[in-house]
Amino acid sequence: MVFKLLAVVIILFLVYLVFFKRDREKEIKKNNKRNEDKKIEAIMEECPRCKTFVAKDDAILSNGKYYCSKECL
Repeated sequence: MVFKLLAVVIILFLVYLVFFKRDREKEIKKNNKRNEDKKIEAIMEECPRCKTFVAKDDAILSNGKYYCSKECL
């Protein structure tokens, strides 16, 4: 009786691994690729004062212009 119960548990575990875990791994890989793509796509803006390029996320916005630092602002 114990062996039958153990066999059923093992079979259920294998079914879980085959059907559910692989799908989750594919989703994780897909999400990682999306995050990497977002990191690569940084929009660069030119500082009007020193003419260097700075990422839009890191820049300081003032009067509709993007500055690279407080000194340039």
